[in-house]
Amino acid sequence: MNILSIQSHVAYGHVGNASAVFPMQRLGVEVWPIHTVQFSNHTGYGAWKGRVFDGGMIDEVMEGIAERGVLPSCDGVLSGYMGSADVGHAILSAVERVRAANPKALYCCDPVIGDVGRGIFVRPGIPEFMREQAVPAADIVTPNQFELELLTDIEVKTIADAHRAIEALRDTGPKVVMVTSLSTNETPGDAIDMMASDAKGAWRVRTPKLDVSLNGAGDAIAALFFTHYLREGSAAAALAKASASVYGLLKRTKEAGSREILMVAAQDEFVTPSHQFVPEAI
Repeated sequence: MNILSIQSHVAYGHVGNASAVFPMQRLGVEVWPIHTVQFSNHTGYGAWKGRVFDGGMIDEVMEGIAERGVLPSCDGVLSGYMGSADVGHAILSAVERVRAANPKALYCCDPVIGDVGRGIFVRPGIPEFMREQAVPAADIVTPNQFELELLTDIEVKTIADAHRAIEALRDTGPKVVMVTSLSTNETPGDAIDMMASDAKGAWRVRTPKLDVSLNGAGDAIAALFFTHYLREGSAAAALAKASASVYGLLKRTKEAGSREILMVAAQDEFVTPSHQFVPEAI
């Protein structure tokens, strides 16, 4: 399997491609990463060095890949944080090129906009670009609860609300929606839910809540879910495998007291997770 991953990148730590690429490789995927930024570390540290690339650079790298004649073997495109609409347009152009070469290829868009407690943290214009262009172009989207509400204008307090919001999002284009973190009035205080929906139905996985906040976890979840969906063709199966790996990864990281995800030290969690969760049809 070959996946083109267009995301930000850091030299130290694990966010963007530095969080998404290795889990996919560990699962046996050949990943073609294109970086939208090259930073020393993620911005959560408050200080960083490096630069943001423009859409022209992404177009240029895509042209070079196309010249190798390999686009027909690309099974999917994964995108995450978009620093500007210029970069977003270049990503959608890359998706079009891949689909033209391989009509079976899927596009997974992690619509990074913001999060509960932090609000919107992307540049002005990005939420609108996600809603109006990126999400409708995607086959799979992986929002968190905040992004699900923002993209659909539906406040999610109950599972029924979550169903309505997910279906509203699917109506805009994506066949599959996976909500990476969900807390409703039915979610126990010591747990967190993940929910996925496709044409076959909707499923929830509930895992113990870990008192940890780590940059890059969402990037890893999206990559794992996308990989498993491409292989299984099932949102339920992909949800079960992705949630198991991410829970084990975050649990190991918390136990170590690390500020960065233990992507390498806990890599066995991607292949043989130490915890298993059964998806519940809802």
